[in-house]
Amino acid sequence: MLLLSGGFDSPVAGHMMRERGLELRGVHYSLEPVTDDASTRKAEKLAALLGIEGLAVLRVGKAFGEIASKCVHRYYFVLSKRLMVRLAAALAKPAGCDYLITGENLGQVSSQTMQNLAVIDAASDLPVVRPLIGFDKQEIIDRAKRIGTHDVSVGPELCDILGPDRPATWAPLARVLKEEEKIDVPGMVGRVVQSVQKT
Repeated sequence: MLLLSGGFDSPVAGHMMRERGLELRGVHYSLEPVTDDASTRKAEKLAALLGIEGLAVLRVGKAFGEIASKCVHRYYFVLSKRLMVRLAAALAKPAGCDYLITGENLGQVSSQTMQNLAVIDAASDLPVVRPLIGFDKQEIIDRAKRIGTHDVSVGPELCDILGPDRPATWAPLARVLKEEEKIDVPGMVGRVVQSVQKT
């Protein structure tokens, strides 16, 4: 199950795994109603280029807004990513997927540190595969150009719109779990998964 945004990284990660013989399914997280559906349209085009049929679209705007408003803001990215892997796993199991694939890579943004990635992984009961973990941005862009996803991915990404200016680079698991006590995570997962749309 590929966590597919409208940006450069996740399509390249998905393409790399497909080249290794994996059959892909995809899930996209739309921040509607906080934003419009532009990222979903991009993700649909990218899914078609990657040969992914039936992209699952989850509207997470309200859930992410709740995280931003109720939890300590500097932990927003770790908390929202933990929700994303939970949601992906909930869709992956019925679809027969054994792994989650993300486009995350080490240190490209301040929240993507080894500590934070480990805390994100702790929320998933499926293994999270990150084929781009050691890549830098230019390597990813060059690959995107080669595989034909670059032009679709160009443009502003709004996935950070609710995020803090200074996200935590070292989020202790115990503190993150305390923050999750402020929100109803199982209820949030259930509500978002029930609203899934297939494109």
